[in-house]
Amino acid sequence: MTEQKKRILLVDDEIDIVTMIRMRLEASGFDVIVATDGKEALNAARMHNPDLIILDLMLPTMDGFHVARMLKYDARYKNIPIVMLTAKAGESDRKTGEDVGVDAFFNKPFEAEKLLAKIRELLARSSAGNAENK
Repeated sequence: MTEQKKRILLVDDEIDIVTMIRMRLEASGFDVIVATDGKEALNAARMHNPDLIILDLMLPTMDGFHVARMLKYDARYKNIPIVMLTAKAGESDRKTGEDVGVDAFFNKPFEAEKLLAKIRELLARSSAGNAENK
């Protein structure tokens, strides 16, 4: 039996960043779904139920905090790890992120290898938690 690829929802409105991250994730064996604004991100999360979400903070239609809050307060999606990408690195942003359930923060620009390591860590933790809950 082959292990199913982990599905990652990548949400960013900057095409260069989407292209770079998507290529790295796909080369690392992940299935990637892309959304470019907040409403599209919510719809994609609900439709595809990803294993992890990489979410930009500043997005058209709805910011990343709002998207994270809506997903984390919904029992169906609350256990999906969220990695927030942001050009804003203030302490108040990190605090808000923690308050809405963001699992990790990366400031742009970031090192792709560190992002991949954090993704693997969060997926492993999430899988272990899901196994315990069954």
